[in-house]
Amino acid sequence: MLWNSVNGPVRTQFVFALCGMVALSACSAKYAAVPARLDLVPYGRVAVIAFSTDQTNSGMSALATQRFAEALLKSQSGIELLELDTADSSLKSLAASGDGATLAQALGRDKNVPAVFVGHLKVSGIKPRGKLSVTGVNVRAAVSAELTVRLLSTKSGGTVWRSSAAADGTVGRVGLSGALPSIAMRDKEEAYGEVVSQLVTDVTRDLRPHLGQAIAAVPQ
Repeated sequence: MLWNSVNGPVRTQFVFALCGMVALSACSAKYAAVPARLDLVPYGRVAVIAFSTDQTNSGMSALATQRFAEALLKSQSGIELLELDTADSSLKSLAASGDGATLAQALGRDKNVPAVFVGHLKVSGIKPRGKLSVTGVNVRAAVSAELTVRLLSTKSGGTVWRSSAAADGTVGRVGLSGALPSIAMRDKEEAYGEVVSQLVTDVTRDLRPHLGQAIAAVPQ
C-alpha cells in the first residue's frame, strides 16, 4: 500500500478525532443520573429540630443544624422546611425527655408536618496525638465528632431514615526536630467549622442525586 504524504496526516487526525468522539459517547452512555435515595418531595413539608448536644458544644450543634438545613434545601427542591428550636415552649419539655417518637407525634399535631429530622452531635475534647520518627517528634491537637440524624414519622413516631458520620480536625501542631521545636496553632472555631462541614456532607449523602452506572439495554 502506498502512503499519501499530503493526505496522510489529515487522515490520521480525522481518525484520532473520530476515536475521541466514540470514546466520549461510550463514557456518557455508561452513566446516568440517579435520584436521591431519600426523596422528600412526597412529604411536601418537613421540620428539623435543632440538633442536641452537651452545653459546651452548643455552638457547634447550632452550626451543624444550620448547615444541614442548607444542604437539604440545596439538594432537593419543591419542599418547605420548618426550622424549630428546642427553646420553643411547646418542644422544650419533650426534647428534654429524649423520647423522639413522642416528640415527633406532638409536632405532627402542633405544627402539621408529616415528618421531622432530629439529630445529635457528639464532640470529643481536644486530644494530643503524636508520631515518633527518626527525624523527631510530631504531636497534633485533634478534635473528633460524630453526627447522627434521623427522619421520624410524626404519625407513628417511627424512624423512616437515619444516617451517621464521623470526622476529625486538627487544632494545632507541635513538632520537635533536633533541638528546635515548632508550634503551629489554628483558630479553634475555624477547625470546628471544617469538622462540621465534613460531617454534614457525609450525613446528607442520601439527599443528593448523583451519577451512577447505567444498565445497558439487552438486544431483543
